[in-house]
Amino acid sequence: MDIQHRHIEVFRAVMTAGSVTGAAALLHTSQPTLSRDLARLEQLLGYALFERERGRLKATARARALFDEVERSFQGLGRVIERAQALGRDEGAELSVLCLPALSHALLPTALAALLATHPQVRVDITPAEPPLLDAWMSEQRFDLGLAEQATPLPGVRVEPVLEADEVAVLPVDHPLASRARLQLSDFAALPFISFASDDPYRREIDARFTAAGVQRQLRVQTHSAVAVCELVRAGLGLAIVNPLTAAACAGDGLAVRPLAVSIPYRVSALLPVHRPAQPLVEALLRHLRARA
Repeated sequence: MDIQHRHIEVFRAVMTAGSVTGAAALLHTSQPTLSRDLARLEQLLGYALFERERGRLKATARARALFDEVERSFQGLGRVIERAQALGRDEGAELSVLCLPALSHALLPTALAALLATHPQVRVDITPAEPPLLDAWMSEQRFDLGLAEQATPLPGVRVEPVLEADEVAVLPVDHPLASRARLQLSDFAALPFISFASDDPYRREIDARFTAAGVQRQLRVQTHSAVAVCELVRAGLGLAIVNPLTAAACAGDGLAVRPLAVSIPYRVSALLPVHRPAQPLVEALLRHLRARA
């Protein structure tokens, strides 16, 4: 059969309008042209779609059955067109972000708020994860954007800087050291100290600094979470050194933040999958992340 989309369009117009005259007006064509296309469709099908009575068309049972199928197809096409147009307006666009738990708490929320203020129809999926799972998933191209600390080169991933700052001290607001504008490592000597877990790279960096300075602390509590560290300090269980983002997010209500006299670098990097189809909103989110960083 050589049935073309034009034939189906003509048939639908006749069924919708109820007459050849009305169908011709719908399709902006002449009645003779439309009648020829309709006759050609019936010839190709091998059966009549309409009965001609006194110059009027009456749909057969086969025509009504065919029209039901045609309507379902055109409704599906309508949804495709609506979806295509919505994508051009960012409606229904989806952005998947993989990040460290600390960044989902401290940096990402305000950046997302700024992004969604200008792109309110965007849907965002945030998945917190720690290395090595975070590294593996980004290498597998599962997410549009990854956010990590001290990012190392990964296969299939481009790394871009987002933030470079220094770690800071957190302590209870009523602690004697809170009166100082800046803390030395020697200020922590013999005091209770809340540490990160022993496998955390910042824990190793901080421990190395205190060892080099010959400062002994009371290491009684440790945890993987920077937010948990701040809450333990707020509860009066000790002092700590954490990243500036979490410290800023948790500051106040009994928790003080102070800079250190030594620099313990803290970095946030964007992980961009090289082989995943580019999501245009990633660059917009990165601009907001850097602005807030």
